Parts: sequence; structure tokens; C-alpha cells
Amino acid sequence: MSAPDFDDRMLSLGLARVAEQAAIASARLVGRGDEKAADQAAVNAMREQLNRLDISGVVVIGEGERDEAPMLFIGEEVGTGKGPAVDIALDPLEGTTLTAKDMPNALTVIAMGPRGSMLHAPDVYMDKLAIGPGYPEGIVDLDMPPATRVSALATAKGCDPSDITVCILERPRHEAMIAEVRSTGAAIRLITDGDVAGVMHCAEADVTGIDMYMGQGGAPEGVLAAAALKCMGGQIQGRLLFRDDDEKGRAEKAGIADLDRIYARDDMVAGDVIFAATGVTGGSLLPGIKRDVGWLTTETLLMRSKTGSVRRMRYRTPVPQG
Repeated sequence: MSAPDFDDRMLSLGLARVAEQAAIASARLVGRGDEKAADQAAVNAMREQLNRLDISGVVVIGEGERDEAPMLFIGEEVGTGKGPAVDIALDPLEGTTLTAKDMPNALTVIAMGPRGSMLHAPDVYMDKLAIGPGYPEGIVDLDMPPATRVSALATAKGCDPSDITVCILERPRHEAMIAEVRSTGAAIRLITDGDVAGVMHCAEADVTGIDMYMGQGGAPEGVLAAAALKCMGGQIQGRLLFRDDDEKGRAEKAGIADLDRIYARDDMVAGDVIFAATGVTGGSLLPGIKRDVGWLTTETLLMRSKTGSVRRMRYRTPVPQG
């Protein structure tokens, strides 16, 4: 008997519930200053919900060891084992610091596709560049200097570089990039954490005001961002960065032979994908969890690349006891 096919329509609502329950589990820890406790709560809830789904799932993008965080580890098998073989990319709480400090744009994030459809990115850094939909392929690329990227996008958009806004993680390693982008007259929106959300902002530039994302962040988050853009539209490029031989060894162990390769969106996510994200703290993509006496309300973004459908789902539930 052959294995069941990947039915993205039937699986999508179950995946939304996985993201939703992870957010609800972390709700009581918003603003409490404990990053690890918030992350652990989200991890536990996400694992529990995944194990209720009729899938034969393997986590290919999971929690990294770099920050000594609790893990849904890479290679972990999830689901009942009775359904289709699937790859899962997840970040149970993207923005643990944002959650602990009650700052904007913390999300629970998960994507699912057929087995073998997602890049098995090691836990290293990735140089990323993303823009939204509606532009020809290749108008910007990672080999361009940052200022050239801004000028090229402005030309394609039919505007002045000063009308472009670029999202960049606020890190010392980006100081030269920030200075070069500002030299063009472009604006920069600096974010402290959460670069999956940062990339997703590009796909809704008319809502978020962000035209482009660039900079170095986690490679696993790059694959999750590619899954989001596969559904929303837009372009992303990523190139793995290695600080030492140990990190190169991790890449080779993951089956990556060309360490200098530039990955496009469809290289990172080759097949149809479902993507779900639930807001934990309020932001420009999703509202955060709303607390009323005895009740919690969440909003989840659920997307399918096969149909291009984007669904926003509100869920109101009694506050969990205990």
C-alpha cells in the first residue's frame, strides 16, 4: 500500500492549530522577562499538537543549540505516523526576547511540505536578501553591494531611493551595511529580533512600509521565511556563512556540498507548502494575544502556496487553568 499523498488542504487547519496553541501556551509569559520559560512553553504545546496530527513528520528546521534553547530538535519524528511523509520547519517562538520584554512582532511559526521539499539548513548564519512580489526575477541579488540593491529596486518600483525602506537586524555586524544603505537616502527600519517577520514584511509593503530585507541571521529562519514568501509572493536569496570548520562540518553532514551556493526561494522550499503563524505580541503583521478576564483571543495567518490562499483566523478560548 502506497503512502498517503500530501493533502495541503486537509492538513492546513491542523497546522494552524499547532501555531495557535503554541502562542496560547506562551501568553502567560509575555512581559515576564523569562525567555527560556516562554520558549519551553511554546515548544511543549507545539510538540503535543503535532503529535496529534495524522502525519509521518520529521523536523528538518528546528530549534537550534546555539542559544541553549529547549528544542524540537532536527530529526525529531512527530505525528501519529499514519499519514503522509512530511518535512516540518518550525520556530515555536520566534522572538523569545520580544516575548519576554513584550515588544512587537513575536510569533509562533511553522511550515509543512512533502518529504524532501525543504532545504536542511544547518544551524549557522545566512546572508539574506528579500523583496516582495511583482518584480522581475533577479533585479537584486546577494552579489550586489547594498547601495546597488536599493537603486535597482527603486528603478524597478519607479521611485527615488529615498522612497525605499529597508528592514535590517540591529547588530554590530551590520553597521557598514546600514551606513551604505543610508548613503542612498533610503530609510531603515531596525529590528532587534524576529527576522522571519522581517522578511514577511516585504510581501505586504503597502501595509508594513517595508520594501526590502537584507542582512545576516539564522539559516533555519531563512528557510521559514522562504516558506512564507512561497505562499505570499516575493523573492528571497540566501547564502550560508561559516565561522569555522565545525560549522562547515555541520553543513556537510546536512548534505550540503557547495558551501558558496546562493539559494533562491524555490531552492529552499521546492514543493507546495503550508505556512501558519500566530501573533504573540502585537505587530504590523498580526495582532498579539488579547487578554480579557477569563479569555484569550489569538489571530493566526494560514497560507497555502498551492492555491495562493491567505486566511486570517481569530480564535477565542477560556484562559487555560493551572
